[in-house]
Amino acid sequence: MKASDLFVKALEAEGVEYIFAVPGEENLDFLNSLKNSSIKLILNRHEQAAGFMAATYGRLTGKAGVCLATLGPGATNLVTAAAYAQLGAMPLLMITGQKPIKSSKQGKFQIVDVVDMMRPLTKYTHTMVSSDNIPSRVREVFRLIEEERPGAGHIELPEDIAIEETKARIIPKSRTRRAIAEKKAIDQAVQMIENAIHPLLLIGAGANRKMTSKTLNQFIEKTGIPFFSTQMGKGLIDERHPLFLGNAALSANDLLHRAIESSDLIINVGHDVVEKPPFFMDHESFKVIHINFSSAVVDPVYFPQQEVVGDIANSVWQITEKLRVQDHWDFSRFLRIKEHVDAFMKVCIDDENFPICPPRLVADVRKVMPSDGIIALDNGVYKIWFARNYLAHQPNTVLLDNALASMGAGLPSAMAARLVYPNRKVMAICGDGGFMMNSQELETAVRLNMNLVVLILRDDAYGMIKWKQTGMGFESFGLDYGNPNFVKYAESYGAHGHRITKAGDLVPIMEKCLNEPGVHVVDCPVDYSQNDTILTKEVKRLAKFI
Repeated sequence: MKASDLFVKALEAEGVEYIFAVPGEENLDFLNSLKNSSIKLILNRHEQAAGFMAATYGRLTGKAGVCLATLGPGATNLVTAAAYAQLGAMPLLMITGQKPIKSSKQGKFQIVDVVDMMRPLTKYTHTMVSSDNIPSRVREVFRLIEEERPGAGHIELPEDIAIEETKARIIPKSRTRRAIAEKKAIDQAVQMIENAIHPLLLIGAGANRKMTSKTLNQFIEKTGIPFFSTQMGKGLIDERHPLFLGNAALSANDLLHRAIESSDLIINVGHDVVEKPPFFMDHESFKVIHINFSSAVVDPVYFPQQEVVGDIANSVWQITEKLRVQDHWDFSRFLRIKEHVDAFMKVCIDDENFPICPPRLVADVRKVMPSDGIIALDNGVYKIWFARNYLAHQPNTVLLDNALASMGAGLPSAMAARLVYPNRKVMAICGDGGFMMNSQELETAVRLNMNLVVLILRDDAYGMIKWKQTGMGFESFGLDYGNPNFVKYAESYGAHGHRITKAGDLVPIMEKCLNEPGVHVVDCPVDYSQNDTILTKEVKRLAKFI
């Protein structure tokens, strides 16, 4: 058969449902082969957004998301998405076109070395030079990007290879089971936990990927050990749980860090060093058990004394089975600190001032979102507020990026979530800066008849950097800009536009948008003037007295 037909059949054999794409002329044979495929083509308006959508699909399903772009500028526009998936451990396959490699009539027009460009950003990158190798290369890239630790992969399909005839056959997807931890490692971890006085459980990004919720719930219910999470570990355990201490949203000096410093053993499940470290091993007050799919990547602030390497869910189950609850365990200080954390989260949630303050904003969003509703956060200072104050009820209901932390991902991520979960409420939460980086995807969402809410937090500036600027003692400079009329902007795409004019409007307008069909864009002015006072000065002040 034709090589491009074989490529599509290889993708079908891997279970691919969608291809997110901005095609070019170098992709036309491949595009034609998709016409009769079970794979649905999602036409995007920018390659970066296509990559973000594919990566988020991978994050939510565990199966590689696939995106398509042409050569040259199409491929270079995928670079940010590649880094987003690679750092965030999201399985992503990027397919790019290329001029004929056996003969060329256009010299170097639009030609860049895409494979070398992608090499440091992917687990695998390859140019197809023979149609006969398509089945093996596709099977290999999926194997690599879907296995732990997941990440990005890239295949370049030149025009002359795409039109070749081949008799090669599909290589079926093989079944694999992850290795489990060795018995001695389990026994040593159990002994360390039993000997500890103030053990504390940390849930990281790796645990959230594989949905180890059941076994971790069993561990917590049996032991009564309090727990906290990283930003990308949010929601694995219902954060309304009485033993949930909070989310490590700040690097240091937060109230939660008083609990970490009071621990003598941290049971670290699914830690990923790509996230800002939630604690620093620069003193000898505690030891760390590393429970993960792979051994710890050692750096100056992370060098665990005990490692349990294997399937996370199985490791936690084995430890729970063997662990005996100890009378000498003492969690009293942790629970006192939790009272302070919970009280601090309630500050300003009833504030009627306008523009709206972040704690009130977060509380209002939590009021209107159901337990299985998904919020997809772009990147800005509001991400810290949501990580700290928004209690996630279920796994992967708070989609945020604490790895590359790229602006522009919020709207595409929400759109991908809507495709994966068509019957759940989904809200993109974006700063005005991040929203405008991929706002053109509103057209894609409208064209796909999505029911989606886009909440734009407008401060007419790069708010995160203004907060940092203030914290460093600099005068405000160089970070303010103008914005379009977001209501008219939304309407120009065929979406519904709404503007918040007082704090009390936010809940009823969001409820209306969540319960009516179509794409709804909500322009919500937000006041970040207290960021430095609350997140920097007040947190440090209170932390000294706990």
